[in-house]
Order: sequence, then structure tokens, then C-alpha cells
Amino acid sequence: MTDVNQFRKASYSIDPIYIKRWSPRAFSDQKVLQETLNSLFEAARWAPSAANVQPWRFVFASDESDKEKFLSFINEGNVAWCKNAPVLIAIISKVEEERFGGNNPAHAFDTGTAWGFLALEAARKGLITHAMGGFNKEKAKDVLAIPDAYQVHAIVALGYQGEKESLEEAYQNREVPSNRNEVESFVSEGTFDEKL
Repeated sequence: MTDVNQFRKASYSIDPIYIKRWSPRAFSDQKVLQETLNSLFEAARWAPSAANVQPWRFVFASDESDKEKFLSFINEGNVAWCKNAPVLIAIISKVEEERFGGNNPAHAFDTGTAWGFLALEAARKGLITHAMGGFNKEKAKDVLAIPDAYQVHAIVALGYQGEKESLEEAYQNREVPSNRNEVESFVSEGTFDEKL
């Protein structure tokens, strides 16, 4: 397995879980127990949201017939590696909200936060997650029977990390944790300053 600390160093003091979490593509065939999966959704449950409306929704696939449905709308380049993940999860938000008089302006922001909580809990439990934007959103809504009042944002592959040699050669060299921009490059005090 990859030693994340070879590739990532925090500039300021943070919990190591933030460094540990990255997005590998190599999955082992080890199944994820339903109880473990439920604990990830439990972590997402406690994310903050505007007016506490909790707009996030998740549809997951862990058996082969449900996974085949997901693979039907995921782009071919992602199917090449995510087909081996034991679990696929659609990240969805409820756009319409009566309490806001129509659309919830924070639906995507809040759902992204819930996904972040899920990803960190997965890392804490020794699981890997890899979110994908490469899929057909309209087909996903159709196949998963997602109503019009909801938006699908991403598909997440989830499981235990496998060996990079299990990937097609084109993906093996990319199977390393990416670094991040330094804090000073994206934080401004007082007024906005585009530094990147």
C-alpha cells in the first residue's frame, strides 16, 4: 500500500485523517459490511445544513445487478477502474425546498459537506473513496428513478484499497496521492486576491 506521508505534508497542525484521505482507483475485492456502510451514512447525517433541511440523499449499489445499473451511465474511462469497487454511491441533493419558497440555494453546498463527512469517516475506517463527475447525469436520474426536484452531483466508488497492479497500465502511474496548494495561495484577508 501507498505511504501517503511520502507525498503529502501539512504546513500547519491538523489531524492526520486529512492527509490520509485521498482518491485511489485500485480496489480490493473485500466486501464492505452493511453496518460499516451505515456508519458512513451516519457520519454524513451530522453535516451542517442551511435551516437544517439536510438536502443530501444517497443511492448505493453493492450487489452486482445494482452495480451494473450504475455502470450503464458512468463514462467508459471511469468504468475501467470503478467496476472493481464493492460499492458505488450516487451523491444527490434535493433542490426544491418549501421553507425557502422554491429552490434551496444551499443544496449543493450542504450536500458537498455531507459527502466530505462521509469521505473522512471512510478514511478513518480504513476505506478509500473516489468521487467521479464523469457520468451521464440525465441517464443516472432515469436509471436510479431520481425525481426532477433532485440533482445528482457525483458518483463515488468505495471500498478497501487494492494493489495498483490490478489497474490497467494507463492508471498505474496515476495511483499516488496528489498534493495540495499552500494555504497562502487561496486565502486572503479583508478583500479577495486571486493568487493562483
